[in-house]
Amino acid sequence: MATDPLRPGDEVPGIPEVDLSPPALVAFYKVTCPTCQMAAPPMERLHRTADGGFVAVVQDAHDRAAAFAREYGVSFASIPDEDPYPISRAWGVRVVPTLFATSEGRVEDLAESWDREGWARVAARFGELRGILVPAPSEEGDGLPPFRPG
Repeated sequence: MATDPLRPGDEVPGIPEVDLSPPALVAFYKVTCPTCQMAAPPMERLHRTADGGFVAVVQDAHDRAAAFAREYGVSFASIPDEDPYPISRAWGVRVVPTLFATSEGRVEDLAESWDREGWARVAARFGELRGILVPAPSEEGDGLPPFRPG
């Protein structure tokens, strides 16, 4: 993957058929990544509370994403980004999962790997931008670790 991830203030590259001018949460994941599998329920919670602003980009083919959705009980659609991962590379994704909050075509915040505090911060920033309450996708005691590398 790329060596220089996008940072707050950077312009976001396009994602086919996605309007990134309104605030959005953009999650990058891979179906075979154990940390991404663990993060599936928090991604689903974000999807359900993001008022249409959740975008998932999967580093796999559509059929593999569909199998992941069935296995992990997620209802969000995923945009395939297959090898050589042009979308992920353009965004500077180094590890999966990675979660971005964007607004007006710019990065507002991001969290790499599974980082409970980071994901909560990114979700809160998105909610602030969108003017909605977005609960933290994970809380202490829910069985998920505070951090797990991607």
